[in-house]
Amino acid sequence: MRAKSRRAIIAATIGNMLETYDFAVYGFFAIIISRLFFPAGDETVSLLLTVATFGVGFFMRPVGAIVLGSMADSRGRKFALSVTILLMALGTAMIGFAPTYASIGAWAPAIIVLARLIQGFSAGGEIGAATAFLVEHAPPGRRGFFASWQQASQACALLLGSLLGAAITGLLSQEALESWGWRIPFLLGLLIGPVGFYIRAQTEEAEEFTQAAAKLPGSPLREALRFHKRSIATGFGITITWTVCTYFFLIYMPTYAVRQLHLPQSVAFLANAISLGVLLVLAPVFGALSDRIGRRPLLVGPALAIMVLTYPLLALLSASPSIWSLLAFQIVFATLIAAFTGTAPAAIAEICPAEIRSTGTSIAYNLAVTIFGGFAPFIATWLIARTGNGLSPAWYVTAAVAFSAVIILALHGRPRGASESRGTPDPILAPASAGREG
Repeated sequence: MRAKSRRAIIAATIGNMLETYDFAVYGFFAIIISRLFFPAGDETVSLLLTVATFGVGFFMRPVGAIVLGSMADSRGRKFALSVTILLMALGTAMIGFAPTYASIGAWAPAIIVLARLIQGFSAGGEIGAATAFLVEHAPPGRRGFFASWQQASQACALLLGSLLGAAITGLLSQEALESWGWRIPFLLGLLIGPVGFYIRAQTEEAEEFTQAAAKLPGSPLREALRFHKRSIATGFGITITWTVCTYFFLIYMPTYAVRQLHLPQSVAFLANAISLGVLLVLAPVFGALSDRIGRRPLLVGPALAIMVLTYPLLALLSASPSIWSLLAFQIVFATLIAAFTGTAPAAIAEICPAEIRSTGTSIAYNLAVTIFGGFAPFIATWLIARTGNGLSPAWYVTAAVAFSAVIILALHGRPRGASESRGTPDPILAPASAGREG
């Protein structure tokens, strides 16, 4: 791989790592945060408030998608990516240094909510700009592999969060953990911000983007919504499976393992870390495979498998919870998620032409994440509390993935109508050769 290509991958993924790391650490330490910032006198209510705040950040994602996604198409990927990483670092610092409810009362949860809103806004522009940047720097025929590092970077961030969670919860007493230990992962995350900003500032724009930007006739947002609605809808459908599976199987599972399976927190983090290692290794493998066989088979097949397997495997896990059964469960789904999400970034980015690629990708991705993914931990917790059934989250996962699969089958790879034909032809519209067209 050429040095220029390596720099492009690092520049695009380092901010995505910080974004995912921030969101993941908040989810991993939700139980402790609920006690310190949302004391409600009832443990379940406190946890619901905490995971609801986790979801609040997702309300700002569509706003960030519109503002920062359009900025990336009009002012350049580099500029937008530099803004997003600075905003992410600000949100992380606010959480890491926030006084607790015991210190300042209601201002404490207000600071957490504001930090989550800032993080949500920045995340709204990150995925679209970074994915477009990766695709446009990819050599011919390697878009799937390059874009898959978007998911690999998320897995890397989640893995880092899990390992830190396992180490901190395993080494510190509960008193130390609640006093200051929970802050360590957030403060360590701050180190990524300056490094990422510097790397992004030193990276050049891709020639494909500079040529396309000159042809943009008006507002990227207006162009995307007027001429590429079907492309956005397709990206929306693809993202549903991506986001629901990520937030349930890879972020919420440690909390589920502790509260429902009654496994030690360190064990839950360790199993999650191993499954994330599987995802980190396999996502680029499947991304490269999609360059050879096309995107569609690696989107539809894993989605159908997740639909069929979620409930029965969660039932088996609940019937005999242990570190080994939890690990087997997470490895199975990590492999399926790797196949789908290693393919998804390139699939979504290729649907839109370069001049509105960041805007279209950002809107499609963040609408789906806001509606389906961000509140997955809340919905899972609420379903269990409402029904008393520890398997009830499987209903949500199955229904969401089924809806996603229907959209993919209905829209992905179908020719566009006349109202959707403006701009560069979609490389993905010929599924059998989509990956090979680069």
